[in-house]
Amino acid sequence: MSVSQRQQLNGLPQLLRRSRRILVFTGAGISTGSGIPDYRGPQGVWKTRTPVYYHEFMASESARLRHWTLRQESREMFALARPNATHRAVRQLEIAERLLCCVTQNVDGLHAAAGTSPDRLVEIHGTTMKVECQSCGWLDDVTPHLDFFAAHGRPPLCECGGFLKTATISFGQSLKAREIERAEQAARECDLVLALGSTLSVQPANLIPLAAARRGVPYVIVNRGDTDHDGESFVTLRIEGDVGEVLPDAVAALHA
Repeated sequence: MSVSQRQQLNGLPQLLRRSRRILVFTGAGISTGSGIPDYRGPQGVWKTRTPVYYHEFMASESARLRHWTLRQESREMFALARPNATHRAVRQLEIAERLLCCVTQNVDGLHAAAGTSPDRLVEIHGTTMKVECQSCGWLDDVTPHLDFFAAHGRPPLCECGGFLKTATISFGQSLKAREIERAEQAARECDLVLALGSTLSVQPANLIPLAAARRGVPYVIVNRGDTDHDGESFVTLRIEGDVGEVLPDAVAALHA
């Protein structure tokens, strides 16, 4: 490890110690250690599967069938995934009363499974753990609807007759206004922003840490590989490495 890398790693615990209202922003890179592929990596969904756009889902039975087929194919992967050291470190920041909000781009439900409180968690792209009726907004656990699809081979419907879809934000679907509002409020109130395991390339989600950084709040990026915010003057600390090692070590240093 170079002197510069060592100084960067030492700088993160110092920033954590000085902060009481941390905004954590997470991407797919934090869940690879739980067996979920990086979305834009070589084996990620972006490369290996054709996504179902929202307008297609609403207009076509064949698109709805493809949506549920893809979800069925990934069922075991999500069922077996467990929170890893990064998810647990974010939870430890909450226990230490330093976490203002965790805004995640991930839909795997692992922050919730690690114990991050619902009032501190914004799943900005939704969650695969639930289904949502596209007509009445009814929410339910995804499991019985996956069971229905496996048994009958047709997409499930809500009791109101509306189409049920996993409660994720599909391509072409608007983000939930309430979740955007919560994330933006956190960006206005935080005193440190950490971007973890994200390429910071997907809008409008990547504008959340940017909004905090442009207020002059310290901005730390931890990622293996390039991000769209690299080299910007508002980045306080850029750590190239495995977030599953960097963040847990930094959080542990708080209690050393």
